[in-house]
Amino acid sequence: MAVPKTILKSALFAKYGDIALKKIVLLAFAMFVLPVSSPLFIEQALAACGDDPEQGVNWEGCRKRNLMLSGNDLKKANFKGTNFSSTDMRKSEFDDADFRKSVLLRVFFDGSSAKNANFEKAIVYRVNFKKTDLTNAIFQKSEMLRVNFSGANLTEANFSKSQAGRSIFTGAILGNNDFSYASMARADFRGAKISGPLEFSGTFFFQIRIEGVDLSQATGLKQWQIDMACGDDATILPQDVNRPESWACDDE
Repeated sequence: MAVPKTILKSALFAKYGDIALKKIVLLAFAMFVLPVSSPLFIEQALAACGDDPEQGVNWEGCRKRNLMLSGNDLKKANFKGTNFSSTDMRKSEFDDADFRKSVLLRVFFDGSSAKNANFEKAIVYRVNFKKTDLTNAIFQKSEMLRVNFSGANLTEANFSKSQAGRSIFTGAILGNNDFSYASMARADFRGAKISGPLEFSGTFFFQIRIEGVDLSQATGLKQWQIDMACGDDATILPQDVNRPESWACDDE
């Protein structure tokens, strides 16, 4: 004889509790309804938001707001779609970590290492990357505003098609970077240490601060971009671009 659903549910609740019962139902759904190869099945099966911060941890899609995560080894971690708003992540290891589509609002990475980290399509607002090693990091198509890269190592980092308005690159190490089709309006490159070519094809240069900056190795740079930039007599331009009669910020 079939057991009535209400009796079965009451028995399970008494034994496992409401939270455990929900987990049993979700697990049963994943096991018997979803195909094993389904992305939803894989994400639910592998993501573990309650796991301790450690190398290779999978916090995909988790909420990790207002936490103190400084000094941790989180290399090769999966943070895709994770919300880290107002979290302290200073002096930590994030090499090869996946931050794609993550939410980073007022996060502190100061003094960390994030070599080869992927921030593609991430939302990055008022984040501090001061003196962070971001060698070969990917910021492609990310939405950034007022991000501080002061003193960071950005060698070979990719910023193509990103929005990086009002970001600060003072003292940052640059070389072999792709800024093509990025919006860099009012970004500040003064004092940047440029050791290799920078690709600027189609980059929006509105009032970008390049006073005293050596752009002699820049590629893809056109006259219309320089005409809206803020430079000075110490700014060095590629040979095929002319110094404007007046810079965009001369009246300030």
